[in-house]
This record gives sequence, C-alpha cells and structure tokens, in this order.
Amino acid sequence: MKTNAAVLFEVGKPFEVVELGLRGPKDGEVLVKVEAAGLCHSELHLQNGDLPTALPIVAGHEATGVVEEVGPGVGKVKPGDRVVCTFVPSCGLCRYCSTGRQSLCVFGDQPDGPLSDGTYRFHLNHQDIGSFRQLGAFSERLVTSERSVVRIDSSIPAEEAVLVSCGVPTGFGTATVAGGVSAGDTVVVFGIGGIGINAVQGAVHAGAANVVAVDPVEMKRTVAKSFGATHAFAEAGPALEKVKELTHGAMADQALITVGQVDREVVQQAQLAVGKSGVVVITGLANSSFEIHSVADWMLQRQVEIKGSIYGSMNPQFDIPRLLDLHRSGYLRLDGLVTATYRLDQINEGYQDLREGKNIRGVIVFD
Repeated sequence: MKTNAAVLFEVGKPFEVVELGLRGPKDGEVLVKVEAAGLCHSELHLQNGDLPTALPIVAGHEATGVVEEVGPGVGKVKPGDRVVCTFVPSCGLCRYCSTGRQSLCVFGDQPDGPLSDGTYRFHLNHQDIGSFRQLGAFSERLVTSERSVVRIDSSIPAEEAVLVSCGVPTGFGTATVAGGVSAGDTVVVFGIGGIGINAVQGAVHAGAANVVAVDPVEMKRTVAKSFGATHAFAEAGPALEKVKELTHGAMADQALITVGQVDREVVQQAQLAVGKSGVVVITGLANSSFEIHSVADWMLQRQVEIKGSIYGSMNPQFDIPRLLDLHRSGYLRLDGLVTATYRLDQINEGYQDLREGKNIRGVIVFD
C-alpha cells in the first residue's frame, strides 16, 4: 500500500513529505490509520543531530488512530479499535515490565529504524526507510508491534487522545511518579512545553502547595498559571528567591527539568532549587556529550537525589487509560494544551513555530 509520510533524509535538513510504500503487518503487528500526531521536541533533536539515528527515517512518535488490520497472533486489538501509540513498547514479560517498570521494557532498547524483527515496513524505490521509535507517526498509516499500542475509548476526540501518547504521561509522571510529589510539597518546573505543562498538572493533582514554573516565554508562563502553577518566572534567579521565601529557606522538594534542551546551567539551577532530601528529575533530552556535575558531599549530607526519567517512569498500558479516566472525571485537562494544528505538508512550519516558542503542543491532523 502507499502512504504519505514526513521523512528526515539528512541531519540539518527539513522534513520531506513523500509517498512511500508500506508493507502490511507481520506476526504480532498492527496497521494503524493515523488520525493525529503530536509535534514533540524530540524530532528537533533528530534534525539537529543531537539524537543520533540511522537515516532516512519517518519521524514522529506521538500518535493516535484506528486499527485497520492485524497480523497473525495479535490478540490485544482488532480492526476498528481506536488506539494510542506509545514510543515505549510494553511486552509485559521482561524483568522491567513484570516489576511495574514498563517504561524500561527491553523492546524499547533497540536502535531506531527497523521494527523488533530487524526488518522495515516503509520503503522508497526499494530503499528501506526507518520508523522512529518503532512507529513513524508522521505518516498517514504506520505498522508497529501490538506492544506499542494501547486501546482507548472511541469517543475521545483525536486531538485530545494524541496528547496521552507521549507529552501528558511523560510530564504527569515526571511529577507524580519519578518526582514523587505529595501533598504540601513545593515544586519547581523548568520549561513549560508539551511535557512541562503536564508536569505542572501532575504536581497540582498530587496536592503540591507551591508550583513554580520557569520559562522565558510569556505565553507559556501564562498558560502554566492557567493550569495551576502558583507562580511563574522568566528566569531561575527570581524563581529561586521566591521558593526560598515560600519555604522559609528550606527550598523545594522537587525540581523537574522538562526543557527542550537540557544543559549544565539548568541542571545547576535545579540543584540549587531543592533543599534537604530534594529530588531533581531530568526528563528533557540533552546533547549526547553533555555531562552532569555535582558535589558528592553535598548530595550525601543533604540526601539530594538526581535522577533521569523516560516516559515519566509511567506504565503505558495501565497509565494511559487511567489518565483518560482522570480527564473524563475533570481532574486532568487536555483542552488548552494544543496551541495549533497543521496538515502533514505544514510539518516544517509547525516545527518552526515550536523553535520560536509559539506552541505548547502542535498537532498534525490527518483527513
């Protein structure tokens, strides 16, 4: 079959929308007609070369759609089911899945490009084209493993459902799971994009007394406050002074780093933001050469923890339906997260808007 898809052929170049051939699903795989795909910052790392991967590749890792066909052995979903795709597969059997750590499933360890059997589904003139995160969401249709889809209620609008594919669980889990925010805590969130805004929501949901947002873009600070942030600052200095005042010098319980490009400065700011027994969570991506520096004695004496988190340390198969239940119950907002929608052929315009700080989350909507 044929599908139009956004392909990255070279680092530093725009995405090219081309018609590709798409092979049907094999054992354990599903064919999904994509309804919506989110424009996440990770694809900018692909373009910049900060996230090395084999090219060419169909980008995109945040999607929702309808199952059109299933391969042999698929029992989780059937044609006609609405699904959310996850860039972290969940086999349910490995040591991580079986101990409640689906975000670390061993099937998520393989290099980008082929699916788990080592073969490709997208092709162009007999050339194999890879699938980013085993999905390739910037395509009218994609083939992926049933481990990478979660069945959801068909009544949920695509522009809302797509948000729980990546941005919402990653941000929400950064606060509630990886950060362990609890009632009465003081939380600082560095970076209010598609992940950071949901870290704000997660902290608010967990009962944080103070949620301090830090972002240089005024629009994002305004949105953060509309989603429950108690304070918002353009720079870390004034934010940390406010945290010191709010906590009578004890400082924050959690500092959540959800910026699009993690660097040494923001990590240092986050370490300064937390007090004794504080937790610094790094969710945003960094250049592969970036190193974190801290003082061991300072960490020891203050019992400070610095940790990384993939997918907010959430369990996609369980947490995605749970987040949608929270949304239906009025405890989680999905409305107001999408700043703009685009057609597939406007993908480069959408990413330019993201670079310029115009979007909380942009979404490609397919016909």
